Amino acid sequence: MTVATVLLKATSLVSSLSQLRTNGGSNFGTFAAPTLPQFLDNNPIINGYPWGAKDASNSDPYTGAADTGVTRSYDFTIARGTVSPDGYQKNMLLINGQYPGPLIEANWGDTIQVTVKNNISGPAEGTAMHWHGINQQNTEWADGVPGVSMCPIPPGGSFTHTFKATPYGSTWYHSHYSGQYADGLWGPLVIHGPSTYPYDIDLGPVTLNDYYHKEYFTILEGVMGTDLSDESLVRPASDNNLINGKMNFACGNSTGNSTVGTCVNNAGLSKFSFTSGKKHRLRLINTGIAAIQKFSIDNHNMTVIANDFIPLVPYETAIVTLGVGQRADVVVEATGDPTDIVWMRSHITSGACTEPANQPDALAVIYYENANKTSAPGNASIAQIDTTPACLNDPLSETVPMYPIAAAGTNTTVTMNVAVAINSTGHIVWTINDSAFEADLNNPILLLAKSGNTSYPAMDSDWNVYNMGTNQTVRVVVNNMSPTSHPWHLHGHEMQVLSVGLGTWDGAITNPSNPQRRDVQIVPGSGYAVFQWQQDNPGVWPFHCHIAWHLSGGLYANIMERPADIKNVLIPSTSYQNCRDWADYSGGNLLPQIDSGV
Repeated sequence: MTVATVLLKATSLVSSLSQLRTNGGSNFGTFAAPTLPQFLDNNPIINGYPWGAKDASNSDPYTGAADTGVTRSYDFTIARGTVSPDGYQKNMLLINGQYPGPLIEANWGDTIQVTVKNNISGPAEGTAMHWHGINQQNTEWADGVPGVSMCPIPPGGSFTHTFKATPYGSTWYHSHYSGQYADGLWGPLVIHGPSTYPYDIDLGPVTLNDYYHKEYFTILEGVMGTDLSDESLVRPASDNNLINGKMNFACGNSTGNSTVGTCVNNAGLSKFSFTSGKKHRLRLINTGIAAIQKFSIDNHNMTVIANDFIPLVPYETAIVTLGVGQRADVVVEATGDPTDIVWMRSHITSGACTEPANQPDALAVIYYENANKTSAPGNASIAQIDTTPACLNDPLSETVPMYPIAAAGTNTTVTMNVAVAINSTGHIVWTINDSAFEADLNNPILLLAKSGNTSYPAMDSDWNVYNMGTNQTVRVVVNNMSPTSHPWHLHGHEMQVLSVGLGTWDGAITNPSNPQRRDVQIVPGSGYAVFQWQQDNPGVWPFHCHIAWHLSGGLYANIMERPADIKNVLIPSTSYQNCRDWADYSGGNLLPQIDSGV
């Protein structure tokens, strides 16, 4: 009997571990987690809002932000710590002693400043923090990708990222150093902006993530190893599925469970509050490593109001599908009675088109205002029926941006063929046009391009740089030759998603007058996706699969945008000093870079 089956039959839910034991200093998943305001009010206010008269229908969320003149400062200290998110005790990498990491909040047009201090020891290792989906206009040096926009932050070192809070909506930050964020280096980020749909209560981030009990480097040794006969090594299964960093685990259950170590049953589930008759905003974020999540709430439908950072013409659904890195803002009306209790669920989809999971079902509990807060939902909580495809996002015809941008014509189309292969040393790699990426952590490509070095010899061909020159619009056709789907992410831009399907693209564009835009899109197995964006942000921008194990295997390209203009991008002296500090550290240490580095 699985842990989810046991929970669904329970009559009461009492946690056996304290929040400090399960999640350190984090209050996510508890009634102590605060609801979020419509905006932070310590800003200059113009026409009633920090962003003035701009709204979702008259301003592009990527390019329309004003400058509020307000800076939101955060200090992150990264260190090892022991917590038990699902009852299994694990030595994790924590930000300020919290799992998930702290919430970053800002208003659209503010400046966010985060100082990241690397206190990782026992053993020491580098780190780099990325702010997912932030377009980093003229600040790619703050994007946080080692070997591309920066050198890793060495142990004992620190680095301050400064960037504009744009676009607006829901996102997350995470380590971009190897597979490091699998051990806990991630957290939510919310940028308040114009409202697109009425709601009463903002419940804040609802994070969904597949969770592994082994430490990330141990998993990578299998993923990047040469023992191809053991699928559990090269295609590792997650041990659990968490909502806001919490779930129970069946300690000692032998079915599909190789976990060995200290484990406590009934660690505790995340809990949320609904007020009857009110509309609640939930900011769904797939902060996982490999899994496609299917999110639902028993007895309730959801109105989707945004995908990633793009406000949408609202539409109703029972199931929200999220690949790694994707987000969806939804509004849920509390139509139940004041004493109701219902299950919140997220299920990891299965099959050849996705990655395996030993325990795919995450559960959390929603309590109405007069419900018994220790009771379980019971039989009145009825699960939604999932009829959606296993590994596809909602149809492009349904996901219509609120602010319209037509698909422009282009004279630059690049084809990228994705495949899995075995290289000359017997390792599995993931390739784009037969090349697997590997970073040089000591030589970030952005800093090289800034110095005028924009052409790389054959020995650096595994940097996978695609120089797009001065073209105003770029179109990329990603052909997926593997049976596995890939959540595809572009840094520094919003992508128009012109078409997605099985087989090969026939040239047709879905909704050409206003195609879907987002920063992550699932590319189906044995299928394709067609992306297009404006080259309005000079830099060297990562374009990659967001499954951590595939990224470690090299499924990554660099988009070099307007190389002549990169020379004019201001890069602070601290970026170069950080590289000198990293060189001093790495010069005296044999650093085991067994994967792509990112």
